[in-house]
Amino acid sequence: MARAPKYSKERGPMGTWIFRIVKTGVIAALLGVVVLGIFVAIARSEIDSFEDLKASPNGQMIRIRDADGTVIQSLGPSFGRWLTIDQLPSEMKDAMVSVEDRRYYMHPGVDPIGITRSVYVRAVDGRWTQGGSTITQQLARNIYLNNNKEFGRKIREVILALAMETKFSKDQILELYLNKVYFGGGAYGVDAASRRFFDHGAEDISLAEAAIIAGLVKAPSRYAPTADAKAALDRAKVVVEVMQDAGMITAAQAANVDLAGVRLAAEAPQDSVRYFTDWILPQLDGLIEETEKPIDVWTTLDLNMQRAASSAIAANVPSGAQGALVSIDRDGAVKAMVGGTDYISSNYNRAVTAVRQPGSAWKLFVYLAALEAGYRPEDMVEDKPVEIDGWQPKNSNGNYAGEISLRTAFAYSKNTVAAQIGQDVGTGSIANMARRFGISTPVNKQPSMVLGTSDARVIDMTQAFAAVAAGGRTVTPYGITKVTTIDGELLYAAKPSSAVQLVDDWVAGAMTDLLQSAVATGTGRAANIGRPVAGKTGTTSSNKDGWFLGFSSGLTTGVWMGRDDARRIGGLEGGRAPAQAWAAYMRVAVAGRPVEKFATEVTFPEALEGEDTLLGADDMLLFDENGMPIEGASLTQDPDIEPADEPEPEPLDDAFIDRALNGRRD
Repeated sequence: MARAPKYSKERGPMGTWIFRIVKTGVIAALLGVVVLGIFVAIARSEIDSFEDLKASPNGQMIRIRDADGTVIQSLGPSFGRWLTIDQLPSEMKDAMVSVEDRRYYMHPGVDPIGITRSVYVRAVDGRWTQGGSTITQQLARNIYLNNNKEFGRKIREVILALAMETKFSKDQILELYLNKVYFGGGAYGVDAASRRFFDHGAEDISLAEAAIIAGLVKAPSRYAPTADAKAALDRAKVVVEVMQDAGMITAAQAANVDLAGVRLAAEAPQDSVRYFTDWILPQLDGLIEETEKPIDVWTTLDLNMQRAASSAIAANVPSGAQGALVSIDRDGAVKAMVGGTDYISSNYNRAVTAVRQPGSAWKLFVYLAALEAGYRPEDMVEDKPVEIDGWQPKNSNGNYAGEISLRTAFAYSKNTVAAQIGQDVGTGSIANMARRFGISTPVNKQPSMVLGTSDARVIDMTQAFAAVAAGGRTVTPYGITKVTTIDGELLYAAKPSSAVQLVDDWVAGAMTDLLQSAVATGTGRAANIGRPVAGKTGTTSSNKDGWFLGFSSGLTTGVWMGRDDARRIGGLEGGRAPAQAWAAYMRVAVAGRPVEKFATEVTFPEALEGEDTLLGADDMLLFDENGMPIEGASLTQDPDIEPADEPEPEPLDDAFIDRALNGRRD
């Protein structure tokens, strides 16, 4: 026979079951507390000390300096002075506690009321919309976890918060929080935020300013004064109301808060310097391994040259067009870079990223190949209509000058002569020359390539002209001179790159002579700046692109202008706006440099001896508008100007081109 269950006479059947349920619940709760205590104890042992937490930043700050050491941009997190709990203004502490965790001083790191509310909303909405996190939980998350709203992460956050409360005092936790929390605009901690948004330290913060800062924690990017001043002030009003409701301030104090009277720090202009810094920053990954310590990046940029470059582009670029400029010193140091007319409206860097047809500026490679093949500046060529495989090139003015010198053909950018040279020396040789001088974009070998139909980058074209200025030796553009920690520890120092001879010095000298003729008497006359200049214009069909590239006194500069959509621009020729912008910039850029005579008086190989010698600058002829010599006219240069000394280069080996273009081929 089955035995009947025993029930307590005092409790009855129902009471017995309730007792068992309660008993089981109590035991489960006790076990849960024990398990939680174990996890908390483990977490407590793994939490860093208070001093270690004070010393560890939340990311890497990068300061970029120009050639003189001036900070031109700060990136990444910004940290102000560390303020102890006693140094932190009471207004700031009260505002933060009121809006983020008004029961902060009453809970053990976790607020049951807040968690209950958060779980209820999660059950109703199906997603986490209210965090219910205390200040301690936020601190734990910021230091050790991430912001993913997952249940597992929330449990770890709770355990860490409880552990922190057993290891640190409330004042220590609040001190850590106020010095480490992110407030937007790259600022971590109230002192950095105060300096970022109000241009003074947090020790002088007002109640209105404290309300603005306290309101940022919820959504730094949305409420940051630099992003949306109105949203920041509206959020601050809510903070003031919450402070009054929490009893932190009186109604009278709340009424006297003058949010509209808060003076916000002026936002630094996002000028053209950003084109340069955007170019160098990705290079850091290959130069240093440090990713945590704040660093200083020392660069080649000359701020005065940069301002002159920006002004020159802005003042000369045609309406509706864009402009770009790169300026390289004789050692490859990039002194100025402009990637567009306005960085704020377009951060696309046309100086190093855009590829455009260089037009007649490409004739640099055509004539380098011709000189290397045995042509000389005074050789006579015929400017006449030609047809090559069905292609009929025409001169820009539609006229033909007949028999003229190679110098005149180059100075007046005769397309028919360039086409004949291409047919004679081979477009493959010209393409090889372009590669040799640093053109990293694809080069076609069609007959029309001699007129610059292959796309190229401004920085590559400028590098090529710089190599000619260097006597036919490589010039590698660079922008970073050294990288240090903010304490001065050297992490990287640029080493001088070994020069490699690309062409014989007599080829480079003769090419410089031709380039000087183009400025003195030809299409580049607008680039004259009162001292020796060598350069070349470039204009593509229908005036879609205008170029001028040239060098003087050891500085090589390339200028491009055109529309991003490659539409025609009326009146845009390389010899007009681009050359004018080049001259406007270079007058400022070389003002403090000695005047240098070009090394154009060169000795040709023995195979060419007996022919007429190369005309130097002292005997440079002048030509009329049709490219014909003017009898008795010449350009005389100051005989006291001495050519610059150049170091002896290394010889060019067969594998150089592939090594030089490693990783840069398109």
